[in-house]
Amino acid sequence: MKLVRTRFAPSPTGYLHVGGIRTALFAYLIARQAGGSFTLRIEDTDQARQVEGSAQHIIDSLRALGIEYDEGPDMPGEHGPYYQSQRLDSYREWAQVLIDTGRAYADPYTPEEVQAFREQAQKEKRPFLYRDHRPENPPIWDGTTPLRFKSDPKAYTRVDAVMGELKTGPEVIDDFILIKSDSFPTYNFAHIIDDHEMQITHVTRTQEFLASIPNYLNLYEALGFEVPVLATLPPIMGPDGKKKLSKRDGAKDVLDYTREGYLPEALMNFIASLGWNDGTEQEIFTRQELIEKFSLERVQRSGARFDENRLLWMNGHWIRSLTTSELYERSKTFWPETAANYSDAYKTQVLGLIQERLKYFAEIPSLTNFFFEDLPVNMELITGNKQLKKFELSELKALLEQARSSLEQSDFTASDLTERLNALLETTGQKPGVLFSLIRIASTQAPSSPSLAETLNVLGRETSLRRIDTTLAAL
Repeated sequence: MKLVRTRFAPSPTGYLHVGGIRTALFAYLIARQAGGSFTLRIEDTDQARQVEGSAQHIIDSLRALGIEYDEGPDMPGEHGPYYQSQRLDSYREWAQVLIDTGRAYADPYTPEEVQAFREQAQKEKRPFLYRDHRPENPPIWDGTTPLRFKSDPKAYTRVDAVMGELKTGPEVIDDFILIKSDSFPTYNFAHIIDDHEMQITHVTRTQEFLASIPNYLNLYEALGFEVPVLATLPPIMGPDGKKKLSKRDGAKDVLDYTREGYLPEALMNFIASLGWNDGTEQEIFTRQELIEKFSLERVQRSGARFDENRLLWMNGHWIRSLTTSELYERSKTFWPETAANYSDAYKTQVLGLIQERLKYFAEIPSLTNFFFEDLPVNMELITGNKQLKKFELSELKALLEQARSSLEQSDFTASDLTERLNALLETTGQKPGVLFSLIRIASTQAPSSPSLAETLNVLGRETSLRRIDTTLAAL
């Protein structure tokens, strides 16, 4: 059996979005499942649209998510080079093959003449086809004009690995440009040459290429190339499911998610689920489970809705699956500056308290800052609290003094603090929403916190009582 070889071939024209990463991930899973090879190729033939740093950004994005390629710009293999701009000689050789077999010709028309042909077709209310204007005696191609493919219009019936059987007629096939006048090939030509020379067996791409595939099949035939397995992926839709995901919908640079502290496991899990499931109710998949269970047959044909709330939930799940020490190691760069003076053991304790609530690492400063510094008294936390605002400040002061008196006697173990807090509920006759909220605000000056007893335990006796005294003075 032929070794399965897949590829991800992005253009370096900007940041890598979630749709691009999904294409890469599906190709990666196909290769890994079959024990094959996955290649990264940079399609940089459109020089005008290139964005500096994009190629490195693509590499960094794949690495950040753990999508490891076997060959690529920084992983040399026997099928390189892996930048199309370094493969120009190969494109010229294959272009000459097409010229020699009568399947390519020099385009003699100026852009203005081609535009006139297009406008005439519009006036006559018929589709514009370049082949209707194919020159009878084209000049010898010298590289200064575009080189066009001489198509052989015909009907095709093919089976797409995702979309199933697809049929097209000869009317969709036209003479397209192979090599531009700047000597660079078009995508339509270059990717077919590269896939052939790199022995790619499976090509995954999104639906915007569907209309072009009959032209590709025509070119495969003209070159005598075997057609790889073609898999057309569904579009990724915005949160409302009605239109394609865009920047306006909050679509972000993939690396922005890692900068915000989304785990690669969660991102891979979430992106794999955009248009694919294994036919069960399972939602959480490890990398190995994805490799074992993924199949193109289970990729849906309709659009996949991008739901960032689901990503948040999934990331929270993966965060909770880590041990506290693992969580600390992976979140080291997200601590507030004030945490620098505290020990690793103390910060690990703090993480243990917030782990259940943490959705992504960038939340750590706002969830933990009161563990590392005394925040100023914010009376609005009391006056704006729906339970506490029912009381006079003098009543709250008396209640907090009673609580302080009990807490002062504690050894500040979590178990003793829990007993004292519960006993205070009985002696004060107050609800937890009143008593605990008051103590929490006094000791943290935060709108929310983890379990009160555990929070006081980690803060310690001296800090907790000092902060309560400061709030009492304010009251």
